[in-house]
Amino acid sequence: MGHETETDAAILWADVLTLLEERDVPPATLAMLRRCRPTSLDDEALHIATNLGFTQRKIAQQHEIIEECIEEATFEKLLLVVHLEKDRELKTIETNSVVSKNELTSLGMSLRNREEQLPEAELESRPPSAQDRRVNNPLFEEIPAGSSKLTFDRFVAGEENMLALDAAKQVANGENKSYNPLFIHGKSGLGKTHLLRAIQNYITSNDPSRLCIYRTAGDFIDEYVSAVRDEKSALPRSALTKHYQDVDVLIIDDIQNMSTAVGSIRFFFETFNYLTSHGKQVVLAADRAPSQLGMGDSLFDERDTSRMDSGVTVSIQVPDYELKLNLINAFYERMKADAVAEHIAGLDGEISPEMRKLMAERAGTNIRIIEGYVQSCLMLAHQRERNGGALGREDVLRVAQQKWPTGQAIITVDQIQKAVESYYDVSHTGLIGSKRNKELMEPRHVGIWLTRELTDNTLADIGKRFGGRSHATVKHSIAWVEDMRKADRIFHDRLETLRDQITDAAQ
Repeated sequence: MGHETETDAAILWADVLTLLEERDVPPATLAMLRRCRPTSLDDEALHIATNLGFTQRKIAQQHEIIEECIEEATFEKLLLVVHLEKDRELKTIETNSVVSKNELTSLGMSLRNREEQLPEAELESRPPSAQDRRVNNPLFEEIPAGSSKLTFDRFVAGEENMLALDAAKQVANGENKSYNPLFIHGKSGLGKTHLLRAIQNYITSNDPSRLCIYRTAGDFIDEYVSAVRDEKSALPRSALTKHYQDVDVLIIDDIQNMSTAVGSIRFFFETFNYLTSHGKQVVLAADRAPSQLGMGDSLFDERDTSRMDSGVTVSIQVPDYELKLNLINAFYERMKADAVAEHIAGLDGEISPEMRKLMAERAGTNIRIIEGYVQSCLMLAHQRERNGGALGREDVLRVAQQKWPTGQAIITVDQIQKAVESYYDVSHTGLIGSKRNKELMEPRHVGIWLTRELTDNTLADIGKRFGGRSHATVKHSIAWVEDMRKADRIFHDRLETLRDQITDAAQ
């Protein structure tokens, strides 16, 4: 590639990036494009290069708008070609000296012998390689087989989780240092763990120079307790501190489970402060927002929750019908393909598009259960086809009833009120009292709405249980919640989380 051609490519690429900034291109994509290297320009295409496969695939999704900008800059149609390069080729430097093959071999042997004779102190002063760091850090572990499939490519995206997905990708490729910490929250079963494992999988596969550790809060607590109890153990507290401080990306899942472990909380924030102050990345996930982690009997104080909320906080919301259908279609195709590749019997049945739409209508909001729902329907479809039939409507409805049973649990007003009081950290007197301040109005409206949804009480009975409120007041509370559900997806997510907590506790 000639220098002039490379210069032309660089100038054009700079113009294209300027034009793209004026378009509605996601910031994450722009950051990826800026890291690409323009390599050449010919009569047919502008060639750029990247050493990240994920970046290559992401740019391919935006090729139309990029090529429009290329045409705008050059006044002619040119293609964009993205090359994947693992390592930049070393450029040869012209010199006047000539070294024979024998002399080069001798020089290499001399250098190796010199390295072997270096003083031990000098060798130890060299920074450890990525492989050495992994071997010498007992916190590092190979990704479990089941988690190796939790990648960005296999994550089903929709409006409800797109922000979390984009943020996770930016953290994984190390482009946006301001996403620190990244805090992902949402009710159980919506894909938080999938995103955390996808970050780990991406870094391990594409950037092994960064040491990435995934832990659940329970694992983290167990490690800390073991280190504190036995200073003679294989990993005492001082060593545990050192190994955690050597991590480049620390991922903690279900951090709400740490809320009553005061020692672990203290150790975690010591680690948190060290890592973030040294440019290391922290990623956290919980079933609620940071501001809600300090409620109830939690030992997280305001300083703790504010630190967790000091970077980028994104929620994963409950899936609507469209995302449920996309999930069901994705799980269906993936299970059939995996069954062929892994020689798994009984998953080769056919589920018609109409039956998949019915499955989406009857599915709940927990994505893990939806995945099991698809597997059960596939197995049943296989059985029906062996007998000359096909999966039908009654089959789908029966499996849905097994996955999401209704009418079996009896939920009381007392249970609902206690759950609301705990979730919003309000007193019973405040919930049913006459005060109308903002901190009490939302939990009161929500409690009334949940009572209408989950019990057989009349509106008059509900009013009596909530401080003797009138029929009209109860109707107003229900209407307020219905309006908020439609207007505010985060509120809708909180409401579904609370409802699931109540119904799960009643099982």
